[in-house]
Amino acid sequence: MERRILVINPNRNAACTAGIAAAVAPYARPGHARFDTVQLDDGPDAITSWRDWYGVALPLCAAVQAEVADAYVIACVSDPGVEAVREVTSRPVLGPFRAAVLTALARADRFGVIAFVDASKERQRRVLLSLGVEASLVGSEALNLPMAALTDPEAPRAALLASGRRLREAGSPAVVLGCTGMASHRAFLEAELGIPVIEPCAAVAAQALLAAA
Repeated sequence: MERRILVINPNRNAACTAGIAAAVAPYARPGHARFDTVQLDDGPDAITSWRDWYGVALPLCAAVQAEVADAYVIACVSDPGVEAVREVTSRPVLGPFRAAVLTALARADRFGVIAFVDASKERQRRVLLSLGVEASLVGSEALNLPMAALTDPEAPRAALLASGRRLREAGSPAVVLGCTGMASHRAFLEAELGIPVIEPCAAVAAQALLAAA
């Protein structure tokens, strides 16, 4: 029986949703597992504030209750609503930041994060604390660019590269991309930096396959 993995983008940015779908698509296994990617049409343009982060929790719960799946992915790299959604389903509920951090630690003993905005850092720090791995964080660099810029094929690359170089120079042997809007830039950044660059959508897709099985 084909397993269904529902990937929910908690913002309403269509370009971001398309990027998420493209990032998880290579992990589909026709006849065994498929990824269906949707977005919260009444969600914010992006998860930039604590109000956004808390505000999507109940809509995410409702979306999961309305859609039957074998596993759920909350496709934002500050993992909003994960704990709340786990209360309304017995199926696995996965956050991409958690998955990306664990993937980074499988490649190196320390890592850096390129965050979406400065406010993302504290939300991501909470996840690191919950995993007990905060000491493994070399540093976090915020791009502070709008989502429209992140999803552009070229616009954010200079800022991404500058942030990645600062993290590498600070001693980071691996870098985690801290927003799903950065998904299409992973290969470019890894080639330029020469160190592993972890893309959270891909990391969580691999984890979701195991969880759904």
